[in-house]
Amino acid sequence: MRAIRPPFTTRRGTGTRRHSPAVVVASLAAALALTATACGPTEETNAGDKPSDSSSESSGDKITIPADLQDRLKERGIDLDKWRDGEWKNWDKDKWLREARDYVNPIIEDLWDPERMRDAEEPDKPVEEEDISGDAGVTDPTPQPVEATSVNAPYDGDAPEAGKLFFDGPEGSLVCSATVVKDPANPGKSNMVWTAGHCVHAGKSGGWYRNIAFVPSYNNGDLPISELESAAKEEIAPHGIWWGEWAQTSEEWISEGAATGGLGAPFDFAVIHVTPEKGGDGKSLEETVGAALPVDFNAPATPEIDSMKATGYPAAPPFDGQKLFQCGDKPGRLSINAQDPTMHRIGCTMTGGSSGGGWIATGQDGQPALVSNTSIGPVTAGWLAGPRLGDEAKGIYEAVSEKYAGR
Repeated sequence: MRAIRPPFTTRRGTGTRRHSPAVVVASLAAALALTATACGPTEETNAGDKPSDSSSESSGDKITIPADLQDRLKERGIDLDKWRDGEWKNWDKDKWLREARDYVNPIIEDLWDPERMRDAEEPDKPVEEEDISGDAGVTDPTPQPVEATSVNAPYDGDAPEAGKLFFDGPEGSLVCSATVVKDPANPGKSNMVWTAGHCVHAGKSGGWYRNIAFVPSYNNGDLPISELESAAKEEIAPHGIWWGEWAQTSEEWISEGAATGGLGAPFDFAVIHVTPEKGGDGKSLEETVGAALPVDFNAPATPEIDSMKATGYPAAPPFDGQKLFQCGDKPGRLSINAQDPTMHRIGCTMTGGSSGGGWIATGQDGQPALVSNTSIGPVTAGWLAGPRLGDEAKGIYEAVSEKYAGR
């Protein structure tokens, strides 16, 4: 991301320009503000509602668009063939789909080549000091920084569920982090990925981001950027590239999420259903990477949790966005708005680009479970905060699962 002005910022995806440096620059400020892409119609639909049968489905290695959505696209003057040929770069207000029901992400094969992935950056989303609630009963003392440690390579050994998320916005190519999660409707065969809301949608001033794709175990061998420039695509994307055929985020993020001020951060979560770019070998994402985390929507109150571990690909200095890191700490509470749920907060030096990465804690069954995701943090990179997952998050998760039940 770009540098952030105020002392607190969101840990957001990273945005790159076509001729930006090879180093992925991700800004910490973006994390707080969720990803919102399009500037479209003002009518809102509940992103947590169960999607209709007309939502997009995958066929082979292509994402097919349902008839009713095709009609709405035509009304906007959007031709999908022209879209794949470059029309997707048109970010005019009328072309930036905003409504929850209007998510569309047709596969453009080989768009995410190694150089384009390497150069993706993070957009900034600053949070001012005064945006933090002064309620001492809700916001705990600022945690001490915890140094991020690199995950042992190969990543698909120690953190097989983790990966990097790529997408396009008006400012260029962007990055976040994401996690493979279990699908209740398809046990052992999940194609579901968890990330931050601001990594799929721009919030109240925008719409859906485009060309959303997930790369599990990105740079699996922990290669330095000097070697990545000549590395084979199989080294950069060992389990292939998986395109988001459907995404849902919270209604609160779509209607309230903002690039500054931290609005919408307590609801900064999203679920993506993916399909392989090249058609794959018939295996699901979970079968391909060999892992998927359950999601715990009934985690204990923050003070009762001994430790949370955040994982992601930080991209703002001193990091370069090419390697996987983790932080572990006992969480505290953070309030952005007294009317919204408090957030989890841990000490961590990860920067922008780590946004959307999963937070893991021990579940009630004694096994690891995803309990949050990176959303915001200060410019000084001393801590991270993530939303507490409740009914809204559970509704989105179950809706995406039910949408692809038996498929």
